[in-house]
Amino acid sequence: MFLIMVTGWEKLCSMTIALVVLFLSVILLRQKRKGKLPPGPRALPVLGNLHQLDTKDLVKSLKKLSNIYGPVFTIHLGPQPNVVLYGYKAVKEALVEQADSFSGRGDFPAVHRFTQGNGIAFSNGEKWKILRRFALVTLRNFGMGKRSVEERIQEEAQFLLEEFRNTNKKPIDVTFFFSRAVSNVICSIVFGKRFEYGDKKFLTLLELINDNFQIFSSGWGKFYNMFPGIMNHLPGPHNRIFRNFEKMKSFVLENIKEHEKTFQADCPRDLIDCFLNKMQKEQGNPVSNFNMETLVMTTLNLFFGGTETVSTTLRYGILILMKYPDVTEKVHKEIDKVVGRNRCPTVEDRSKMPYTDAVIHEIQRFTSIIPLSLPHSVVCDTHFRGYMLPKGTNVIPVLTSVHGDPEKFKEPHTFNPENFLDEQNRFKNNDAFMPFSTGKRICLGEGLARMELFIFFTTLLQNLKFKPTVHPDLIDLTPKFSGVGNVPPTYQLTAVLR
Repeated sequence: MFLIMVTGWEKLCSMTIALVVLFLSVILLRQKRKGKLPPGPRALPVLGNLHQLDTKDLVKSLKKLSNIYGPVFTIHLGPQPNVVLYGYKAVKEALVEQADSFSGRGDFPAVHRFTQGNGIAFSNGEKWKILRRFALVTLRNFGMGKRSVEERIQEEAQFLLEEFRNTNKKPIDVTFFFSRAVSNVICSIVFGKRFEYGDKKFLTLLELINDNFQIFSSGWGKFYNMFPGIMNHLPGPHNRIFRNFEKMKSFVLENIKEHEKTFQADCPRDLIDCFLNKMQKEQGNPVSNFNMETLVMTTLNLFFGGTETVSTTLRYGILILMKYPDVTEKVHKEIDKVVGRNRCPTVEDRSKMPYTDAVIHEIQRFTSIIPLSLPHSVVCDTHFRGYMLPKGTNVIPVLTSVHGDPEKFKEPHTFNPENFLDEQNRFKNNDAFMPFSTGKRICLGEGLARMELFIFFTTLLQNLKFKPTVHPDLIDLTPKFSGVGNVPPTYQLTAVLR
């Protein structure tokens, strides 16, 4: 009996020792893998640095930490270490000067659960390069940067203008005014058609996109990205993200099926046709990146990215212009002088309208719609500023810190179009202007977005005056949510013909 007890005890001890050795081995391997990350605040087990972060305003928390640890430091969002780049010099050095090393897409669990790393924005490696190259060529072939797309934007601006005219000076929330117009531009390129503003399926899709953008930027979205394993089992608004994505997917699949019925390989009408053409050509290739699932995810990436960021910038921009009527008046005068009232503004007008161009740039700088960029990662073991970042390390480039860098902008926390004007009031570029990010992962729709912002803003201000429902001094520009995006506060306005 005693012998049996001893034998059992030895087995227990052996198992315990084996588990301890295994645990220590994992710890040592992790330490080895960690390389030499930049310093940062001490993290708690599991929670990471959650206790030191304001989940309502991560940018504010990161600014405080940068004051302590400098422009490059490490924080743990949950158990995951993230290297933070704060300020123009650090972001430029990483994303531009070491562009290849920092070209990976970092972890974004709230999106990865749906995309599984598929599509242009969230893929990595050779797949990302192939899809990005395909999208750039296709967008160029369908007129990105050419007059055909400019004409589509001008046409959509007129539809938007008519919607405002039909409000009959009643107070309105402009959220879906802008998203319908902006979305129709990308729809014309991706789907080959625009949707009527009253189309119920189209409106539902835009509501889903807007809802997801807000959830991503709320505390629920942040907690999901920190603790996906736990949040998957908890009730809350974050679960709507995945229901919304599935509904968006159904909308895209419906449009793809319509395309398949009338598809002609020698006569592509839009991006979907071009993708179907590639699928047909690579049908026998078992490792082809051109398949139905990738088409759906790529379409959704373009649709989401081409709708929410530009429409949110327009929405935020009009709110800012109502707060600063003296700025708006100068824009009105420049439009009247260069364009007049009898023709549509064109992209060519931009070079003759330095003040308007400066105002649009300042709106983008001041609002930093995507304040932390999308997460990056290093694609190989990377030496950076005396540290060694192991392959796969998450990197957070704080774009708001670039746009608020006092070495690059005067009074950076004040709205001031003079940030983009020289002493002769000519437009002045600034290499710290990064609303579309920078480096290898710069937004592939940058050219299209810049064109949209100029034509939509100038067309509306050429014809309308926007009046707030409160005194301009009472307009609060603080974001409603600040996370993945800076979501402007909800507001109403009245649109009056000039």
